[in-house]
Amino acid sequence: GGSLIYANVLIRKDEDWFYRRNADGTTTPWPVSRKELDRHYDAVEAILAPKRYPYATSTPKTQAMWSASAGMPVTWGLPRLAVSFANPGDPPVPGEPIYDATGSTTGNLHHRTRTTCRLCGECDLGCNYGSKNTLDYNYLTLAKDKGAELRDLCEVKAFGPCPGGFWVRFVKHDEDGRGPTGPVELRCKRLVLAAGTFGSTFLLLKNKANFPGFDPPRLGQSFSGNGDFLGFIHHIDHSKPSAPDLLSASHGPVITSTIRVPDSVDDGNGPGFYIQDGGYPGFADWLVEMTDFKGELRRGLRFLRHSVTNWLFRRRNPEFDSQLEALLGDAHRSAGVLPLLGMGLDSADGVMALDTAGRLSLRWDSGHSGALFDGVIRQMRALATAMHGKLTVDPLWHIHKKLVTVHPLGGCSMGTTGADGVVNEHGQVFGLPGLVIADGSVMPGPVGPNPSLTIAALADRFADELV
Repeated sequence: GGSLIYANVLIRKDEDWFYRRNADGTTTPWPVSRKELDRHYDAVEAILAPKRYPYATSTPKTQAMWSASAGMPVTWGLPRLAVSFANPGDPPVPGEPIYDATGSTTGNLHHRTRTTCRLCGECDLGCNYGSKNTLDYNYLTLAKDKGAELRDLCEVKAFGPCPGGFWVRFVKHDEDGRGPTGPVELRCKRLVLAAGTFGSTFLLLKNKANFPGFDPPRLGQSFSGNGDFLGFIHHIDHSKPSAPDLLSASHGPVITSTIRVPDSVDDGNGPGFYIQDGGYPGFADWLVEMTDFKGELRRGLRFLRHSVTNWLFRRRNPEFDSQLEALLGDAHRSAGVLPLLGMGLDSADGVMALDTAGRLSLRWDSGHSGALFDGVIRQMRALATAMHGKLTVDPLWHIHKKLVTVHPLGGCSMGTTGADGVVNEHGQVFGLPGLVIADGSVMPGPVGPNPSLTIAALADRFADELV
């Protein structure tokens, strides 16, 4: 499900970042290196077909990020995105039908026509036009063509061992939300969990009692938020000649460009991090405009004065269209807001466990990653200053030192033995032959950049081993 709502960014994990920081300050290498993963990165990219954003020179937020970072000791670039902007060999045009290799527009498991990216900023909510190269249009379509059975709206409740493999019990939810039916039980020779960091960890914690003697010490540990940190640039001072006129965060994909702040181990600040421009759907512009209470009141009173005066004196009002335009405003508040998304190597010392009610709970101390977040805030503030704007960071951070993450990782982390991990370098659960985990939960620590490509590359590696 995560591939439907993510922001499409495919970046390989830095070669020098394949390690886990321990609580005592030491580091432990990942069981898999960048060299071993590169061919799997290649294989995944061949399927997901990522492309760099082709409208960078005409997109305000992309240009603002490029201009603001110029002269700073950082690297700005356009990451590759799993988005279709054009058919192969054609120039990019929004809203054009997408053709597959056979010339069909409906050769996917939905049998629906996809169109090229309409630059509507809805990536975080999915894509109503099929422009995102999500897994249903590639891997799952290929799997179905090979005979795989896809069962949607199913929720796994329990699983355990049986002679020759495993049993799995699940319920089926109705599309109209009337409630689940079942349960249904099936049996399999090999079982792959890929329910995400929270889903797979929860299922394994909930069902470990079904496996006699199975109680891995690292299960639920090594949680990381991938260094996710949220900021907003706003209130651009348009009187400054070098200030961007517009940022228009609702135009384009959610993320179009990225800034890599280099590692700076020598000065004590540790590894670098990434900052990317953010975006949101166009309807959110109206929500931002509604925060301008004084402006709304002033424009509303002015419109009311015109309306009442014309009614009292029975005047015709040929200026009604311009007065209505003035009532709506110039939208500079919403066009002058830019979300910033930071990510890097935070501390992977969070612990997930089941509470007394059997629900998943998380304990993670953000203070252990304070140096990283301080660096991210400094760089975000520098970008805001360069744009002649103000920076507001995630209010949860200031009030409670809490964070929002869209990249939860860990819980079933890779290790070299059952003492330091839940799965081995091929995703196989130690002590349970035939059980494999293939999602973000197997990360021994943060990926650094957007984790989706590394998760997919590891899944490709695990699949090779299964074959």
